[in-house]
Amino acid sequence: MQVNIHQAKTQLSQLLARVEAGEEVVIARAGKPVAKLVKLDSTLKRRVPGRYRGQGYIAPDFDEPMRDFEDAFYGS
Repeated sequence: MQVNIHQAKTQLSQLLARVEAGEEVVIARAGKPVAKLVKLDSTLKRRVPGRYRGQGYIAPDFDEPMRDFEDAFYGS
């Protein structure tokens, strides 16, 4: 289904009901599609804090000055 912006503004509740029923709604400006309303996937997984613990690495010299970069940026 395609609607213009004015229709989308005035009939948003009805359009959302159609989207919840599984329909996709395209919003158009001057007949050209600019956005699509689709139902969100309700099976999104909740984030688990610490899931990637131990998988990252920060070098011991992470916050040390980068001499090569400084020389290139500021000149030797």
